[in-house]
Amino acid sequence: MSQLSEQACEACSWDAPLVTDSEIEQLKPSIPDWQILERDGIMQLERVFTFRNFKQALAFTNQIGEVAEEAGHHPALLTEWGKVTVTWWSHAIKGLHRNDFILAARTDEVAKSNVRAD
Repeated sequence: MSQLSEQACEACSWDAPLVTDSEIEQLKPSIPDWQILERDGIMQLERVFTFRNFKQALAFTNQIGEVAEEAGHHPALLTEWGKVTVTWWSHAIKGLHRNDFILAARTDEVAKSNVRAD
């Protein structure tokens, strides 16, 4: 299997399958810093990234926006002074799809190329 961040995303419609527990066990080790949360019955992937200032946090937010646009899959992004919270889930299926794990891995790749506070 290729590195998760390099895998292709697939179109996700309302009838696409949610990831199974077995798939989560297989995919989660590739994104160890991400938490799996449940909000209003919807499983989501979330991670907080820290930066030295607002300018760096905003630049990171914009980079993730570019990744999202390219994939046609969009996260929730909360940008604050010195930190960005990124939350991936598939709105159409109200839960987690393989695409969310792929894009979380791509988010990690972007983060590696940024100057971070932690």
